Amino acid sequence: MQETKLKAEKRTICGRKVKNLRKEGLIPANVYGKKTASVSISLKKEEFQKVFSDVGETGIVKLNIEGEKEKRLILIQNLQRDPLSGETLHVDLRQILLTEKISAKVPVALSGEAPAVQQKLGILIQTISEIEVEALPLDLPENFVVEVNKLANVGDQVLLKNLAFDRTKVKPSLEEETVLARIEPLAAEEKVEVPVAEKVPVEGEVPVEGAEPKTEEPKEDQKE
Repeated sequence: MQETKLKAEKRTICGRKVKNLRKEGLIPANVYGKKTASVSISLKKEEFQKVFSDVGETGIVKLNIEGEKEKRLILIQNLQRDPLSGETLHVDLRQILLTEKISAKVPVALSGEAPAVQQKLGILIQTISEIEVEALPLDLPENFVVEVNKLANVGDQVLLKNLAFDRTKVKPSLEEETVLARIEPLAAEEKVEVPVAEKVPVEGEVPVEGAEPKTEEPKEDQKE
């Protein structure tokens, strides 16, 4: 197991006051687990972002909380982000035991180029972005890789059953026939019908053959 470490400090600031922590470059977080009481902590923003970019939500991290002798094994989960800036507002850290199975969401990543897209026959649609699985912490895959190199025609697809992984150790929550990616037809161009304007006769215009000639009533001074 690749060892990834993360340092933390216990915090007493809670509620709305945690915004002051963020101004200092800290992220409020909580450690929780099946057999442990929840602990409120703070993480250094830059250090956390580096660790998260390396391990995501499926990599095991050794958490060193200041004042504690033993390190905790955790998974990073439930990131809360600002919808506008994308800044991390809060994090949950799930404490685990290597001998107990856990449920975790594993990201799905597309790999390669689909011939149908290269030949402009259709568009590639990824229908599933993550799959929840049950496994021992050390058996959690970093991601599920979906190869799309063989998707040559509209209607071609990749199913969960097409992926290669040890199903005796990793049990996905989805059915084996679940579609992960497929080729759909290109959207047909909408034809805009231009309405035909009604033709307005112009004075002096030659009448169309078959049309009834216009007659003018005599003016008052021409009547007898």
